[in-house]
Amino acid sequence: MKKPNLIYLFLIVFFLGSCSVKQQTATDQTEFENGAVVTAHPIASEVGVEILKKGGNAVDAAIAVKFALAVVYPNAGNLGGGGFMVYRGKDGQVASLDFREKAPAKASRDMYLDKDGNPITDLSLYGQLASGVPGSVAGMDEAYKKYGSLPWKNLVQPAIELAEKGFPITEQQAGEFNRYKARFQKFNPEGAAIIRDAEWKTGDNFIQAELAETLKRIAEQGRDGFYKGKTAEFIVAEMKKGNGIMSLKDLEDYQASWRDPIVGMYKNYKVISMPPPSSGGVALMALLQSVEKYPLAKWGFQHDSTVRAMVEAERRIYADRATHLGDPDYYRVPVANLTDAKFNQERMAMVSLDKATPSDQVKAAKFPGYESEETTHYSIVDKDGNAVSLTTTINGSYGSCVWVAGAGFLLNNEMDDFSVKPGSPNMYGLLGGKANSIEPGKRMLSAMTPTIIEEDGKLKMVVGTPGGSTIITSVFQTILNVLEFDMTAQESVSAARFHHQWKPDVIDVEAKAIDSTTRISLEEDGFKINKRGPIGRVENIVILKNGKLQTGADPRGDDKAVGY
Repeated sequence: MKKPNLIYLFLIVFFLGSCSVKQQTATDQTEFENGAVVTAHPIASEVGVEILKKGGNAVDAAIAVKFALAVVYPNAGNLGGGGFMVYRGKDGQVASLDFREKAPAKASRDMYLDKDGNPITDLSLYGQLASGVPGSVAGMDEAYKKYGSLPWKNLVQPAIELAEKGFPITEQQAGEFNRYKARFQKFNPEGAAIIRDAEWKTGDNFIQAELAETLKRIAEQGRDGFYKGKTAEFIVAEMKKGNGIMSLKDLEDYQASWRDPIVGMYKNYKVISMPPPSSGGVALMALLQSVEKYPLAKWGFQHDSTVRAMVEAERRIYADRATHLGDPDYYRVPVANLTDAKFNQERMAMVSLDKATPSDQVKAAKFPGYESEETTHYSIVDKDGNAVSLTTTINGSYGSCVWVAGAGFLLNNEMDDFSVKPGSPNMYGLLGGKANSIEPGKRMLSAMTPTIIEEDGKLKMVVGTPGGSTIITSVFQTILNVLEFDMTAQESVSAARFHHQWKPDVIDVEAKAIDSTTRISLEEDGFKINKRGPIGRVENIVILKNGKLQTGADPRGDDKAVGY
């Protein structure tokens, strides 16, 4: 019998609480000397740190974490989805990698509309037709070719071990697996690893043998182990079981793209974030510019005036997002206009904070020559100061709920992130228009906002979050929590959050966000409050003046920070 891999045994020991490497909970504040990894799952965080300790750099760790999350965090970690990565090297060099999914070649503008032109909601959410061409494996391949240092196989091996031998699921995962059982059965009548007769319980061992074989092909063949051969054939066979349109050529033709990141200033801080087809960097930069002239630090965290200024900025920036943001390979996106500090500050100077501006009265900005929630994030810094901020998704929790038979992974439902019909909201209530209409080969708009902050030319923060439409505002608030309200990394992600996205015209608030007195004041002046559950799951690393890495893992999930 083959002896168990030592890495695998170490991971399980760590997960059960016997590991010597420090692990952060929401109630402590941990600082690390050499490297830190913050992810949505403790095992994935440990995988990343082990790569760092073996001499790997931040990108090596990011690749290993990406594949590990595909095993231990199937609701968002993925092989069948896509995402965005922002990188900053120890020398200050910056880059951003777009491995967002694409529409298949047979996709068409009205593919989710009925004969009367009305959206058929479930078509873009569930089943084979909901899936765009996955980008995750191509993205990791591109990142490795440019920045990788350890052998590729070594970066995939921990995920193989976890899929082959299993791992103990968390309480939260057991509940999700059970709640989604009927939906999994509906779209996978032949069964899947996640479907079983008995209910899942905390600590049950989750083995994914088919996924292990897929990962082995990727380890041996790189991107060709996914986009060609057996895995690609499994994906196309899955398409034919339903109404899917993805072809072998769609898979073979997929390419990840290096793009120039959004770079701008907020006071004396340099902000480096993701460009289109993510709306995140453009919107984040515009939000920070919009509130820069307000005395937020003097007003205080979630003070009445602070909330008003932030909400009014969000109202306008999300209106711009709905009109102007899309895939830059298909649509001329006015990035320079949208991220012009003078424009954003002059627009806010005309806003009264005394009364809410009804969203129906807020229109997207016009520029000459232009036409008008499940994801996961991780942040990594290595001992040399290289940093990765990476957000990845299959869109809704568990994506399209379609498991690729024979290959063992979930497909995304990213097609819902297109504007199925101008003016019709997607699953997150976001509106869109021509810039984000469906076209063959086009990448759908995203809100993902992986971000890196510099101060005086030195690395300051590595931050990001899942959360659908709330991603941008969650990153926005977390940055302000650190830069304006002097919070630690952990305090910044633990703090209660609120969100406004232009339409619907409400401020979504977590239970502990915005105190009752302020809520009353806001409502008296026309701001509508909507109480809701948790917003986002932010992962944050703050670099202190002494060079130590201060970490923040969001207490809203199983998120953990690990370092050494």
